[in-house]
Amino acid sequence: MNDTVSFGYEDVSPEEKTRRVGGVFASVASKYDVMNDAMSGGLHRVWKDLFVRRVKPRAGEAILDMAGGTGDIAFRLAASGAAVTVADINPAMLEVGIERAAKRGIASGREPDTGTLVWSEANAETLQWPDRFFDAYTIAFGIRNVTDIPKALREAHRVLKRGGRFFCLEFSTTLWPGFGEVYDAYSHHVVPRVGRAIAGDADSYRYLIESIRRFPDMERFKAMIGEAGFVQTRVEPMLGGLVAIHSGWKI
Repeated sequence: MNDTVSFGYEDVSPEEKTRRVGGVFASVASKYDVMNDAMSGGLHRVWKDLFVRRVKPRAGEAILDMAGGTGDIAFRLAASGAAVTVADINPAMLEVGIERAAKRGIASGREPDTGTLVWSEANAETLQWPDRFFDAYTIAFGIRNVTDIPKALREAHRVLKRGGRFFCLEFSTTLWPGFGEVYDAYSHHVVPRVGRAIAGDADSYRYLIESIRRFPDMERFKAMIGEAGFVQTRVEPMLGGLVAIHSGWKI
């Protein structure tokens, strides 16, 4: 791993990035889903619905939803009858998800069981589960915040069973002419202001936008998934690549 990693447009030590990302999500946790609606005009719901359809969760499967603290993906996965473990490095995000699950009447437990959710504090780079434990691994809008992305991808591969599938939903770089410039202007100038108004925190949303700009493009990230050991890797762009679903299989 390099001596420095990106934190938005800054280059910082790995330890500093981990600490500062933790601060970002502790700050925005309570308003995270409201801000998602405000920033995307509700489109994040459409993207997440499509993402889960691509995963094709099935009753009885064990699925790890990494960086899924607020439960948005996990609730959709669990509706299939899958046993979903929701993992997040940030306890504040997990607290929001647990509260949301209780309000929805969704069962939670200490061990994976059909149709239940298990909430677990975990670092994507050093997962506590044994080899070949899960049928599927999902991560939505979380991989770019990981300090050592290649290490997290290798961990995803390790905990999947043979035949297990990896799915990642993440912002990328749109290839539509003109649209990228419009989105850049919106994200850099409008989103921090919305963050200040709704979440009382412009700086955290400034970082989240900058982290998108520093994230590898679609083809490079696809290659990184392959380098972690996955096969049949593919990418499905949306809005020309503004958002993309990456996937791969473990054999």
